[in-house]
Amino acid sequence: MRNSKLVPRVLAFLLATGFALLWMFGLLDAYTDDQKLTLLLLGIAIGLWTVSAMPLAASSLLVLGLLLLFRLTEEPEQAFAGFLSDALYFILALTLISKVLVKAKADQVFVGVLLKMSKGKVQRLLVGLPLLIVFLPILLPSAVARFRILEPIIEQVNDRFALGKRSLFRQFSFYVIGMMNQNSTMIVFTGGGFPILAAQLLSDFGGIQISWLGWFVRIAPALWLSLLVVSFGVWFFFKRRSGPGPQMEQMEFTPAARLPERFWRVIISFFAMIISWIVIDQEQIPLIVAPFLLLAYYALPMNGLVDDRLVRDYDWETFLLLGASFSLGYLIEENGTAGVLASQLIQLLPAGMGQGVNIIFIACLIFLLRFLFVVPSTSMIVIFPIIVSFAEMLGLPILPMAFLLIMIIGGVTILPIHSPTTFLAFQKGAFSQREQLLVGSFSSIVITAIAILFAVFIW
Repeated sequence: MRNSKLVPRVLAFLLATGFALLWMFGLLDAYTDDQKLTLLLLGIAIGLWTVSAMPLAASSLLVLGLLLLFRLTEEPEQAFAGFLSDALYFILALTLISKVLVKAKADQVFVGVLLKMSKGKVQRLLVGLPLLIVFLPILLPSAVARFRILEPIIEQVNDRFALGKRSLFRQFSFYVIGMMNQNSTMIVFTGGGFPILAAQLLSDFGGIQISWLGWFVRIAPALWLSLLVVSFGVWFFFKRRSGPGPQMEQMEFTPAARLPERFWRVIISFFAMIISWIVIDQEQIPLIVAPFLLLAYYALPMNGLVDDRLVRDYDWETFLLLGASFSLGYLIEENGTAGVLASQLIQLLPAGMGQGVNIIFIACLIFLLRFLFVVPSTSMIVIFPIIVSFAEMLGLPILPMAFLLIMIIGGVTILPIHSPTTFLAFQKGAFSQREQLLVGSFSSIVITAIAILFAVFIW
């Protein structure tokens, strides 16, 4: 992991050097004093959140403190505007619901479906695992939870046949629950924290409210096509490197114990929440209402699945990080920093280029900016207002550019630190750093290319 830790430090150094050069050559003259301080704060935030020199909670509070110290808001309360975002509490609610589903042993049902599809044959398991991972975000809105559920099954099968730590089965399976799992979380905007934030930003900066079904219809075909192409490529990559695998006979699995009675109350009410997202007009009843009511139902004495300990165990460091990121994102948009930055970037485009070239340029810009961050959510919050301003200046529609941005940021898994599940999979030692770099680069490039095609011709 030494190289993985070195890369963010190098990027942070390049970022600081870039700011110094901009200042020396007078490119910052177009900015007001407040906008210069905003750029400085943005650079500090990127450095803190990329290098991780401080704990996330402390670095997030530091960013908020500097925002107040630089007097970039008219009122102190405006510095905490990011914590008023619905998305923060939507993520909180869905994370708690994911924990409740695991507590109610819903994970046994998901695993049971996978094993039933495989009929005890490992070859079928390799086919069923990617199919399960692209639909599981609808049912379990946490990529890390999905990783934790499927990891023991992979290890059990691999050990059962003594295939070794770098077997074809283990390498491909950890790709699926690591990198592919991160990509598939975008299929529905309730599939994890990242797409929820993206939907909120689309509303805040693009003025576009999108329904649960509207999101799914637009992005699912592009993602499924991307993951299909990538899965075949990754399979043949690992197969070529590992050579022919041993013949694996049919495997018998011990049937799962009988599920508790409350499981059905939990799972039926959970599906009712999903149906409500599909059929209810969110302009009349916000989507966040359903998960709040569901959590209250799970907390009833007859269920007893939500208690103070469950809430205390939530990742509050990430909560502070996202709140501070939102405050910074709102500031960049409101004081015009995003617009000035976009107007400078637009000068890099040759005059008279068509819409297709402009979209490709924006895609490349997003891809490069993504490397300044190690967390998809924070990169989305900071980059979104800049790209929206850029698209408006070029006369490009906001919705296709937003989905282009979402797919590229969520699809980059080149380094282990580019997503939590990618890092967890890399830690298992299924593939080397070189293999992670090759597979992650191939996956990221394919997803970016297909996102460009959909942005130009379909979205």
